Amino acid sequence: MKFMLIIPKMPFELLTKDDLETFRKALLSDIKLLLSPQIHEHQEWLRCSDVRRMLKISTGTIQNLRISGKLKSQKVGGIHYYKLTDIENMISGKIK
Repeated sequence: MKFMLIIPKMPFELLTKDDLETFRKALLSDIKLLLSPQIHEHQEWLRCSDVRRMLKISTGTIQNLRISGKLKSQKVGGIHYYKLTDIENMISGKIK
């Protein structure tokens, strides 16, 4: 009894080193974009950590601003959220 191996013809695409290098650069660029911390201007509400990073202040300072009424927040599930426009107004001196 003879067995015959049949290999189906499959289309293939040849990749060059340049193709792989282009893919590597695109992949690294996408990964950097995903991992970089960003605060988008269109983001309406910010978490406490975002505000601290943006203003370069401590947790205690944010708490003092909140208690004194200089910075309003909304608490949702134990997390304080701050409106971006309120922060911008406080920085520019519109809110005292």
